Amino acid sequence: MAKDLFVNTEVRIEIAAWLTRLGINSQPSDGVATSILILACVIVAGLSYYITHRFVVHGVNAVIRRSSVTWDDIFMRFNVFERLAILIPILILDLLIPIVLTEHELISAFIDRFLSALLVFFMIRAVYSGLNAIDEIADINHVNRRLPVKSFVQLTKLFLFFIGLIVVFAILADQSPIYFFSGLGVATGLVMLVFRDTILGFVAGIQLAANRMVSKGDWIQMDKYAADGAVEDVTLTTVKVRNWDNTITMIPAYALVSDAFKNWRGMSESGGRRIKRSINIDVNSIQFLTDDERIRLGKVNYLKEYLPQVFSEISVANANISDIEMKVNGRHLTNIGTFRAYLQEYLRRHDKVHKDMTLMVRQLAPTTEGLPIELYIFTNDIRWTYYEAIQADIFDHIFAVLPEFGLRAFQNPTGTDLRSIKQWTEQH
Repeated sequence: MAKDLFVNTEVRIEIAAWLTRLGINSQPSDGVATSILILACVIVAGLSYYITHRFVVHGVNAVIRRSSVTWDDIFMRFNVFERLAILIPILILDLLIPIVLTEHELISAFIDRFLSALLVFFMIRAVYSGLNAIDEIADINHVNRRLPVKSFVQLTKLFLFFIGLIVVFAILADQSPIYFFSGLGVATGLVMLVFRDTILGFVAGIQLAANRMVSKGDWIQMDKYAADGAVEDVTLTTVKVRNWDNTITMIPAYALVSDAFKNWRGMSESGGRRIKRSINIDVNSIQFLTDDERIRLGKVNYLKEYLPQVFSEISVANANISDIEMKVNGRHLTNIGTFRAYLQEYLRRHDKVHKDMTLMVRQLAPTTEGLPIELYIFTNDIRWTYYEAIQADIFDHIFAVLPEFGLRAFQNPTGTDLRSIKQWTEQH
């Protein structure tokens, strides 16, 4: 301090002598010398910013433009280096101004605190730009689909905001930051009461991020909030969902922790999308196959291996059974069983059916609407429009081949059926 005061006094004397030679009556203790010193500090700070921005920042940007990687371009687009360059002149002013104003302790303390607070503000601002750039890089590289980077970025920003706010207050009040941190404990109860929903969303956001319950790009379904679509954004307090009708639903983060919802991410990551649909067969059309039908169906490509093998097994099983002509004796082929075997082979050879996942054609319990034959398979294309087209093509084929097996799909009587019955009754 004494050394700074000595240097300051010597410089003031030199400035006063120089002004006197110029014909300006000045004393080392008056304000003219101080003003000139302050102006000199501002000029030095301005030159330091110009040199840093013109040569250092522009040089770094030039290197970035020539580089083959893309992540550094994002840092340049978010002006991270420009905001770091602003710290240089503020730091120089913070170092020089107190030396210049050594004889003016009150003004020196005020300006010193102001510049220190400004330095903290611009440091946090530069870090914010860097965090935004990191979030953008994660979004471009689809890291957000595996990790909720945006939630962590927001959490870091919030943490820095409160830390920076406390440090700035501590600097302006000339108190230790520990003094303000200890005061937070007293206000905790009031903060929890006033910001209850915000705190719930904050904690839920951390849970969502840590457990990867929801990530950007996931397809989620939450009927309570009429949400059924793709997640566009995951923040610490809300989850933004674009529904398939292009409406937007904002779901509180804590609702995804406390309530049930369906996430279709597993389907997307597996590469297979399930088809679970039944066709109801009219039970009156179910019967044993005749020899002619067996011969005719033996020409079907998907049954050329099945029918001879099964017929051979049945012949062995029925070898010692008398009165085999009676269908209730022994084993016999049915059109419904043959139809199921046909569907199994048809789906196994279908190029749009996932071969490494469950592939099953099963018979469910009969109902008043017939005998359900259910397909439980997975397509190898999970895109919605293609999935629907594959499913429609499969069932188009199933409905078309039913008559080849002597089967009929069950259908409740329509107005046309009732009119036909009425006309037949009137005629007979």
